[in-house]
Amino acid sequence: MKKYIVMGNYTAKAFQGFMKDPKQDRSIAVKALTEAVGGTFESFYITRGPYDFVAVTSGDMPYENFAGIKLAVEASGTVENMVILEEMDMNKAAELAAKAMAGYKPAG
Repeated sequence: MKKYIVMGNYTAKAFQGFMKDPKQDRSIAVKALTEAVGGTFESFYITRGPYDFVAVTSGDMPYENFAGIKLAVEASGTVENMVILEEMDMNKAAELAAKAMAGYKPAG
């Protein structure tokens, strides 16, 4: 099962919503979005730094499922700069790189 790490920033519209209802639990919304595309919610954090939130999710599904969440959430006007990181197997990538280089001749 692949893991997806999702990060993003809230907009002024979202911050207005937080001030209107400061006790809201955004992890409930993240869980619903994740499950709507067939994923599994693992965790959600409000963070300090370049991103306002980070979510960890997982699932045996293509990247496009989470790209659909990005489209929907950013279209709402409450999130921007959403980044989706997909876990990968570096050993497999290195094996494939070694295989590719076996027959590759650099330019020059």
